[in-house]
Amino acid sequence: MRLLPEPGPSRTLALSTLVNTVGRGTWLTASALFLTRSVGLSVTQVGVALTLTALVSLVASTPMGYLADRLGPRGLQMAALLASAGCTAALVSVRSFTGFLVVGVLMAVADAGTRGARGALIAGAVPPDQRVRTRAYLRAVTNVGISVGTVLAGFALAADTRAAYVTLILLDAATYVLAAAVLLRLPPVPPMPAPAHGPRLIALRDRPFLAFTVLDGLMSMHFSLINIALPLWIAGHTSAPNWLISVCLLVNTVVVILFQVRASRGTEDLTGAGRAARRAGVLLAAACALFAAGGGVPVAVAVPLLLAGALVHVVGELWHAAAGWGISFGLAPAHAHGQYQGAYGMGMQLGSMVAPVVVTTLAIGWGVPGWLVLGVVFLLLGAMVPPVVRWAARTRPPAPEPVPAPAG
Repeated sequence: MRLLPEPGPSRTLALSTLVNTVGRGTWLTASALFLTRSVGLSVTQVGVALTLTALVSLVASTPMGYLADRLGPRGLQMAALLASAGCTAALVSVRSFTGFLVVGVLMAVADAGTRGARGALIAGAVPPDQRVRTRAYLRAVTNVGISVGTVLAGFALAADTRAAYVTLILLDAATYVLAAAVLLRLPPVPPMPAPAHGPRLIALRDRPFLAFTVLDGLMSMHFSLINIALPLWIAGHTSAPNWLISVCLLVNTVVVILFQVRASRGTEDLTGAGRAARRAGVLLAAACALFAAGGGVPVAVAVPLLLAGALVHVVGELWHAAAGWGISFGLAPAHAHGQYQGAYGMGMQLGSMVAPVVVTTLAIGWGVPGWLVLGVVFLLLGAMVPPVVRWAARTRPPAPEPVPAPAG
């Protein structure tokens, strides 16, 4: 199985993503220690700043996607990557909460631009029947890049010095620049002219699409199951050894790398993507039941139940991701892929913001009943996606008439 797609735009996008996510992996791993040990922020200050920047990124997602449509996605993504490089490098001069908040807000806007432009760039550079497959490749290489970055960050964590953390930050900044340079290999995607009449941010007025975005975003809470709830559940509520936490995370990463592309087959059209979302809900519910069953039983029973839950969960994760790509591309008008991808990303951000509280309250606070409630929630969310997608498909407006290009 190939990690990279065939030569062409999809491979260029994958290489750029791979380079960038190596740097992202170093920052994700070392950021908390850098900000607390080197900058001197409190844990509360870090949490508040990250929450505020997440809100900024959420609000900026659709407008930045609109700019990608109007200005051309390749140029905007390269500009956003270079802006991210500058913001990342500026972290080495941060000495206060205010300074980190300013840099974080600017980085959040640049990150929103990168996300919105990426979707429009895929839509403009890749044939329609290859868009979901390309997103699958990008997700696979993202997991590889973050894993490599995590390993590199381990050396800095072991040294635990400011010099080591600064080195990681500058490495992250360099990967943004290199990722932007790789995109020069792509032919420019021309900007799409604005519709002659009507509102500009149509994605925010598209009620069926927004309904799907909310459902998909709430389903994305399952990412916090494997990253937050399951480690706490294993360590505090099961007889399983703590090393099983790492094994479950490794299972998730390896399966995504090896099988995300294969799992995306059949989700290129709206009907197939809707079915995949429903299947994802079923599997996520089953995973919650398996995790719940792993509590309060002997270790010889708990370990296989928890491992089975991790495996079932990641298959549901693969189908959920592929379904979201197929639906978000399939419902977007040809002239508005950037803003629709930006709006789609808002759902994922919403899910990531509410998930920590929801999953810890239910799975850890309520125990087995809470896991079962979460399972029912995922089951219902998945079941609601196909009818919402059918509603959205029925309400697609005719393609708007573009503004004529100036003569000469």
